[in-house]
Amino acid sequence: MINKIKLILKSLRQYKKDAIITPIFMIIESALECALPFVMSIFVDTIEKVTSFEDITTYYLYENPNFGANFHVSLLNIILVLISMAIVSLVCGILGGVFASRASVGLASNLRSDLYKKLESFSFSNIDKFSGSSLVTRMTTDIQNVQMAFQMMIRAVVRAPLMMIFSAVMAFIAGGAMAWIFVILIPVIGFFLFLIIRFAMKVFRKVFKKYDKLNESVQENVSAMRVVKAYVREDYEKNKFNTASDGMTGEFIHGEKIVALNNPVMNTSIHLSNILIIGIGSSIIAKSASYDVTKQEINWGGKLTIGQMSSLLTYGIQILMSLMFISMIMVMLVLSLEAIRRIGEVLEEEPTIKNIDHPIYELEDGSIIFNKVNFKYKQTAEKNTLENININIKSGQFIGILGSTGSGKTSLVNLISRLYDVSEGEVIVSHHNVKEYDLETLRDNVAVVLQKNFLFSGTIEENLRWGDINASEEEIHRASQIAQAEEFILALPNKYQTRIEQGGSNVSGGQKQRLCIARALLKKPKILILDDSTSAVDTKTDRLIRKGLKEDLKETTKIVIAQRISSIESADQIIIMEDGHINAIGTHDELLKNNHIYQEIYYTQNRTGGDK
Repeated sequence: MINKIKLILKSLRQYKKDAIITPIFMIIESALECALPFVMSIFVDTIEKVTSFEDITTYYLYENPNFGANFHVSLLNIILVLISMAIVSLVCGILGGVFASRASVGLASNLRSDLYKKLESFSFSNIDKFSGSSLVTRMTTDIQNVQMAFQMMIRAVVRAPLMMIFSAVMAFIAGGAMAWIFVILIPVIGFFLFLIIRFAMKVFRKVFKKYDKLNESVQENVSAMRVVKAYVREDYEKNKFNTASDGMTGEFIHGEKIVALNNPVMNTSIHLSNILIIGIGSSIIAKSASYDVTKQEINWGGKLTIGQMSSLLTYGIQILMSLMFISMIMVMLVLSLEAIRRIGEVLEEEPTIKNIDHPIYELEDGSIIFNKVNFKYKQTAEKNTLENININIKSGQFIGILGSTGSGKTSLVNLISRLYDVSEGEVIVSHHNVKEYDLETLRDNVAVVLQKNFLFSGTIEENLRWGDINASEEEIHRASQIAQAEEFILALPNKYQTRIEQGGSNVSGGQKQRLCIARALLKKPKILILDDSTSAVDTKTDRLIRKGLKEDLKETTKIVIAQRISSIESADQIIIMEDGHINAIGTHDELLKNNHIYQEIYYTQNRTGGDK
């Protein structure tokens, strides 16, 4: 945990000075607040010394004519000291709050940025380790908890213990033996507060898991809103959300009920300490022996003045309130420690895929070799997702991949752009192992149109420029033409400046696929992978896209995963995948003669109107 705290504190960076200055202001504020009751007791005692009008008159007129003047000067000095101390304490408190806010907000901002950058560096296997809803919680709620806890750490955690210590010391200075009341009360109260914290911590630890479930419910419902409405499952989703929400609410209420015991415990303690101080103090004051005006002091038998008693009452409240505040801080720190652990897990996670020391920054061509490749998503998995894969693809070839759902088609092409690393064997691109390439260079030369197409909020042109930010208008138009997207783009009111809503919700599935293909073409890749990315377009458009790819990307290796044989029948090689193995490799004619899987798919599609 200490390592995780150190890791998170590295995100302070430019806000270190603010974090260091804040405790200094808190120390000064605490010292002055604890000194104020002591000075106030002197002020009260000074007033008390002249409460007898007859004594003042006699002493002033006959024995000491300067008494009145001295008294007023002394009183004025005390008042000025009190005002000065109060102002300095107030200023220190304000400045401490300002610097603490800057430091905590700055830490949260930097931490959020660092966490996001870390996520961007992760491979798919890293991301698979954390659920999407959990990552959202860590970047929002957890960071918010860390921000609040850090602000408490540099402000309240410094102030509360110091207030308790300073108040205890000043209580002994001001009240002498009467301060032993606090020495007896503090351990008893501390024990009860310890029990409250202990039980509250157990409850609040469970809350974070509830947060993940709640976010997961919201995320699924929002992303699958159309499916929910299509199947009229709104009530089911509401119930699922309410279950997650009620579970989290129940845990919070349980925890808050335990924490709420703080108030009655502290109120009882404060009232008890006040009763003891007033009761014992009054009996001591009642036994006062004499009042000597000439010495300007009250000589109580118990050596206690009214000012001292009032300061003891104030110190008692300060000590007990500081103790209660410490207990509240401890609960908050427990929440933050759990948040720190979760954030630290992400920051400590090392990307499973990263550059070697001296990577290669250029691909000569688009040739691909799979050499005895085995792959599984988790090293602890008993069965390989891909088993004994051997493929030799020449640069510029058109390769088709066919197979049933779950046969390993997508897993196979993900290894080419090194979205995952092989478990055994090697993938060779352009005569070098993919691990030898700079990741950015490799992925710039391997364009992938994934099975799940995604468009970002912005204009069509902005989305296409993800392929090449510096692409000319002519290049954008040409890529759109090859992808058969320009026709529908030009039919839109604002053409290429038409705004795409979040996730591409205002375009059809086929339009979305064609825009994603055009975006990939702008990369001018050595290898182009289309992972079932024409499934939503009609056969005519599919054929035109393949024709454009063949004519304009002759030097580019094209790998197409398809469900329709018509999409890949003209391929130089067709790879048949079955249960993570290569069942067969050949041309359309060869497989139609010799492979039963290919024959079955072909004749099934042909009977149902499949395109030849």
